[in-house]
Amino acid sequence: MLGLQAELQYKHEYAGVSANVGLIPTPLTEFSAVVGNKEVAFGGEVGFDTATGNLTKYNAGLSFTKPDFTASLFLADRADTLKFSYLHTLSPLTNSTVAAEIAHSISKDENTFSVGGLYMLDPLTTVKARLSQNGKIAALIQHEWQPKSLLTISGEVDTRALDKNAKVGLAVSLKP
Repeated sequence: MLGLQAELQYKHEYAGVSANVGLIPTPLTEFSAVVGNKEVAFGGEVGFDTATGNLTKYNAGLSFTKPDFTASLFLADRADTLKFSYLHTLSPLTNSTVAAEIAHSISKDENTFSVGGLYMLDPLTTVKARLSQNGKIAALIQHEWQPKSLLTISGEVDTRALDKNAKVGLAVSLKP
């Protein structure tokens, strides 16, 4: 199917703006903007379907960054989900980090929680792991075997349903 769109971007040291207009097949318009500096940033995005007159998305976020941590607060999913995330760098030498995310769905009155970590075995090999509140554990190892070319092996197991098969994945990403 043929798709036609126009996009305009403006980037500045402390701000960025992007506007995107889909012309064919659906007249969707999206606008996003962010302002900030090395420590604090605030941004948002709005999507509008000109055919129906409906807002398709509206999200906003605030981020606070220091050399050893980043804390973020987001209002996402058309203002239905409130998310807080925190990432802490344990060792700049190995780029070891731990992170946590708490999300609250306003319409469902449900909370989700996940924690994870990242460790660089060497400059070309990264290990990541994640545990979510629903008992799922996931991990991956990723190796850059050529510049910008990656081999990733991943797996996920549901600790609440150990009788079911675990998920295993293999991905190869090639960049010229």
